[in-house]
Amino acid sequence: MQNYFELFSLTPNFDIDTNQLESAYQHQVARFHPDNFATGSDKEKNLALQNTALINSAYDTLKSALLRATYLLELDGINAFDEKDTQMDVDFLMSQIELREALEGIELSKDELDLDDFIEQISEKIKNNIKRISNIFESTKDKEQIKNSVRELKFYEQLNIHAKQLMDEWM
Repeated sequence: MQNYFELFSLTPNFDIDTNQLESAYQHQVARFHPDNFATGSDKEKNLALQNTALINSAYDTLKSALLRATYLLELDGINAFDEKDTQMDVDFLMSQIELREALEGIELSKDELDLDDFIEQISEKIKNNIKRISNIFESTKDKEQIKNSVRELKFYEQLNIHAKQLMDEWM
């Protein structure tokens, strides 16, 4: 089986050309669209559906910085979210607790301005984390640093989702 990068004729890197990804995705989807196999055998139809599912999964993985970094680690045999590996930076863990408590406080006060500021702060942390992951992939390629940064990114993205859900509920 091809890896996701090969499927879209991309070099396996963290930094990818999103326009090239989009173009390759559109080409592959058109190529394997089930309508093209409407008159084919059941086997051909099923194969087209399987290919379409693979193409969609590959696209979703590569367009997300978190999923792309996780996938690159997996290609190297590293599971960033291995349940047996619970080692994390103490400063990050303390920061995680503080951010969760801050969001809980905002939720209790129902202060939309504070929530908006919080979302902005977390969005900035996500952006900085993605830059850090990119820099590590480009320079040292230190898999342990990448793995820890990917874990941090996942935390920030989940926190961002929670905060945005709150905002949606309040509107």
